[in-house]
Amino acid sequence: MKLNLKRPIIFFDLETTGVDTSRDRIVEISMIKIMPDGEEIVKTRRLNPGMHIPAEATAIHGITDEDVKDCPTFAQVARSLAQFVQGCDFGGFNSNRFDLPVLVEEFMRAGVEVDFKRRKFIDVQNIFHKKEQRTLVAAYKFYCDKELDDAHSAEADTRATYEVLKAQLERYDDLENDIDALSAYSCRAEAADYAGRILYNEKGEEVFGFGKYKGRPVAEVFAAEPSYYAWMMNGDFPLYTKKVITEIRMRDKTK
Repeated sequence: MKLNLKRPIIFFDLETTGVDTSRDRIVEISMIKIMPDGEEIVKTRRLNPGMHIPAEATAIHGITDEDVKDCPTFAQVARSLAQFVQGCDFGGFNSNRFDLPVLVEEFMRAGVEVDFKRRKFIDVQNIFHKKEQRTLVAAYKFYCDKELDDAHSAEADTRATYEVLKAQLERYDDLENDIDALSAYSCRAEAADYAGRILYNEKGEEVFGFGKYKGRPVAEVFAAEPSYYAWMMNGDFPLYTKKVITEIRMRDKTK
């Protein structure tokens, strides 16, 4: 099945130094850009994370410090990557919760502005979990009847994700072949940031998605307890989350 595209979509996968979206770094990135006419453009490269790759991470993706010592850093390729993803929607497997937040953090550390707000994000894992409750390896076998022999190779995982989405569209008649509809279906609670720390309530207000103020409007909390903003800014929160709460605070001050 061919995806119905109004603009290009990029399926992507990251291999990283760990699972902390605010601290860990990318060691391999693979992107498959699907053009509206079906053309595929593949970019895969390893990156020097500028930090030690823990043995636990190497055990998963097989990439060591030695493998990436002569590779460029993310900052060195950030501008070319930004150009590659310009005007594209995104698709991935568990990407809304992990790959996307990590990618956004890397761009912010590099000082390269990428506007993700106008993009659509399809998380194939969310579709899979809503339909079948499985993992990527099982999803690939279930939908495509293939073995994912190279699991945790960024490019293999990226291509498997793309193929799984097409197979899902073939299998489920109620799944619309439309990027807006797929994005809406595969999203969890709508978040103001990519880490899911700041969510929107039914009124469209930004509310906390964690901690003692969970469910309370961010602006309301900051007005009553300004030190909570300072605590978050000094804490180990993703850079993009800090950007969002700063925008909320500044917006509230101008009212």
